[in-house]
Amino acid sequence: MIGYMGEFEELVLLTIAVLNESAYGVSIKEDIEQRTDRSISIGSLHSTITRLEEKGFITSWLGDPTQERGGRRKRYFQLTNQGKVALRNVKTLRDELWNLSKVTLAFSA
Repeated sequence: MIGYMGEFEELVLLTIAVLNESAYGVSIKEDIEQRTDRSISIGSLHSTITRLEEKGFITSWLGDPTQERGGRRKRYFQLTNQGKVALRNVKTLRDELWNLSKVTLAFSA
C-alpha cells in the first residue's frame, strides 16, 4: 500500500461511498456520528476532506443554491478511481491481517 490512510480518512471515504450523490459536509458528519456514536467537529471533517482531495481520493462540486441555506450552495463529494483503489488496498490489508491473526472474537465466560 502506498501512503498511509488513517481511520478517520477511511471512515470519511466509506461514508461518501455510502451516501453517494447525497454526500456533502453535514450529511457526512451526521452519518459518521450516528454510526460511530461519537461527536466530530465540522472543522476536523473539513480538514480531512481537504487532505483526501489533495491525495486525489475524492473530487467535489457545488450544487444549486437552496432557500433553506439562504441561497448558499452545498459542496458535494464523490470517490475518484484513486480513492476506490486506496479503499480496496486498505480492505485487502485488513482482511489479510484478520485471516492471519489468531484472534477469536467470541467471548468466553
